[in-house]
This record gives sequence, C-alpha cells and structure tokens, in this order.
Amino acid sequence: MSNWAAGRFRDDQVALVDSRLAHWAGILADVPVEVRTVVCGHTHMPFARLVDRRLVVNAGSVGMPYGGPGADWALLGPGVQLRRTAFDVDAACARVAAESGFPDAAGWADEYLRSRHSDAEAPAVFGLRDGR
Repeated sequence: MSNWAAGRFRDDQVALVDSRLAHWAGILADVPVEVRTVVCGHTHMPFARLVDRRLVVNAGSVGMPYGGPGADWALLGPGVQLRRTAFDVDAACARVAAESGFPDAAGWADEYLRSRHSDAEAPAVFGLRDGR
C-alpha cells in the first residue's frame, strides 16, 4: 500500500460523485498511479465511486452534512463503509449557540447541524465549480 500526502489538492477544487471523468482526471493527474484509494472531502456529501480504476471516497461531514442530520464518516479497509452516527442535535445547537463567538451562531447551528439543505441541493451549488 502506498501513502501519499494530499498537499497538492487545492481548496477551490470541487469533485462530486457525478463529476465527469475528464474533470476527475485533471484532479487526480498528479496522484501517483500506484495510489489506488483517494479520500477527499470539501463537499460534505458522502460517496464512494470508481474513477478510472481508483476508489475515490468522500467521507461526508461530521458538522455540516447534506441530506440529514448526523455525523457522516467512512470506515476504510478492506473496502469502504459509509456511515452516519446520530447525535443529540438539539444539545449540539444549544452548545454552539452558548459557547461560540461566531456571529449568529444559533442561526448557523440551526441551519447546518440540523442539515436544512437536501443532498439534491448540493450538486446544484457545487456543480458550477466542477466544470459542468
């Protein structure tokens, strides 16, 4: 198994489960060919898919998931299992509101910890940044 640091990926790159293979090819161009599994993130949507013989996994998001409240994560090896762990969303929202200095922390927590955005909305938002 080969280890490779993902330091070459840019924060402004977006790839989705349904991104075109040509887009994926550009993103993975600098990843050594012997790297067979790539774990990525940034879009807060869990998926596992093949991209030209490589397994690409997005573990999702613990704090800002699309598609429903909970902590999305992935269990790797052998294979991949996408998982969601439930937590007390009301308590988490209350704690963020009480302990954060972030402006409108209560509003942020209500929107994101409660996952007010559908998984169907995410491709519309991020798709504009994946070269479609």
